[in-house]
Amino acid sequence: MNHPPPLTPPAVVVPNYLVWAILTTLFCCLPLGVVSIVYASQVDGRRAAGDLEGAYDASRKAGWWALASALAAPVLLLLWFGLFGGIAALGALSDL
Repeated sequence: MNHPPPLTPPAVVVPNYLVWAILTTLFCCLPLGVVSIVYASQVDGRRAAGDLEGAYDASRKAGWWALASALAAPVLLLLWFGLFGGIAALGALSDL
């Protein structure tokens, strides 16, 4: 008699955002990206241990910190150019 194999529950996929965390660390904001890498590295271990709630929490935090790192770069550049552009404009005005 042929019996069908027992059905196994589908594997739960929890995104870890590790690639995004590494890229934002390298190209955007180092301190915020490092925090993102720490949380991203916790996702797979927690999922493998059966702690799905902890895995989803670490995944959410990793994504948030990677987004914060990506958004910090343009904000810091605007502040940088605004500060030194303002200083240059004041220097040009003082020559008049």
